[in-house]
Amino acid sequence: MTLIRRQFLELLGGLGATLSAMQNATSPAFAQAYPTRPIRIIGTTGPGGQGDTTARLVAAKLTDTVGQPFYVENMPGAGGNIAMAATARAAPDGYTVLCATSNLVTNISLYPKIPYDPYKDFEPVSLLCSSPHVLVVHPSVAAKSVNELVALAKADPGKLSYASAGRGTPAHLAGELFKFTFGVDITHVPFNGGGPGTAAALAGHVQMSVSALPTAITYIHAGNLRALALMGSRRSSALPDVPTMKEATGHDLPADIVNGFVFPTGTPKPIVEFLHAHVVKVMALPDVKEKLASMGFDPVAGTPEEFMAWIRSEIPRWAKVIRDANITIQ
Repeated sequence: MTLIRRQFLELLGGLGATLSAMQNATSPAFAQAYPTRPIRIIGTTGPGGQGDTTARLVAAKLTDTVGQPFYVENMPGAGGNIAMAATARAAPDGYTVLCATSNLVTNISLYPKIPYDPYKDFEPVSLLCSSPHVLVVHPSVAAKSVNELVALAKADPGKLSYASAGRGTPAHLAGELFKFTFGVDITHVPFNGGGPGTAAALAGHVQMSVSALPTAITYIHAGNLRALALMGSRRSSALPDVPTMKEATGHDLPADIVNGFVFPTGTPKPIVEFLHAHVVKVMALPDVKEKLASMGFDPVAGTPEEFMAWIRSEIPRWAKVIRDANITIQ
């Protein structure tokens, strides 16, 4: 059982182990020492992106529960490297936290050089939420299942093409993972963002797309795109009738879009425990879960140790996909 699946199935697993840390981190003596001023959340995407929306939702709730402002500062660019480098260089005093995305575990293999070390420069706090990628086809495609799509691709190699949000994006990597797993020749067509890629699939310019669920879900519900399977660890409440790739084919291909909080390395443990305790509270709020569900996300509030274990397991997993597909970004 993969780590991310266990986190989903046991949504607040490890909460009991967190309670003692929560009691210590929220004690009156500690509360007087931290925080005494606003906390900056660095975002890797521009305003309106899924990472930004998640960060702002959690920031607003943390402001209410902690009693100090949490505010989001967007630092888009270079696939998230600008934001991650800024966080790695920040003072480890608890007043700068990164809302990390899946690029935290892929950029080390995509770029020839990055200005931070994902293993050493960050102190995980907690995963926040996760959403699967979804494999969709244009309604004109004859395949009604993943197995039928694979059969079509093998019958006519190179004829089918799939859209992604761009070269090196999590959607691209998920598409390449699909190709390698099933041994199919499908042409990748990168676009500048998930929206344009989905639009190409809607127009029939490409036969299929590997898309972030929040980007495609409206068109799936409207019948403009046919969802064949989720590349995630479990079914989504937003698309309860769409199977996971493992259910559809027997092959488990988790390719979740993940958001999580990390501090710069060296941040004192009581501060990490304090923020983690409040994140657990926030992610369990009914209105937060409802808002995330409407976006195609599920809350995931694991421990800092679980988050670090996920980082260490995902880096080599995606490194193999990137190496096998010969993907590089300058």
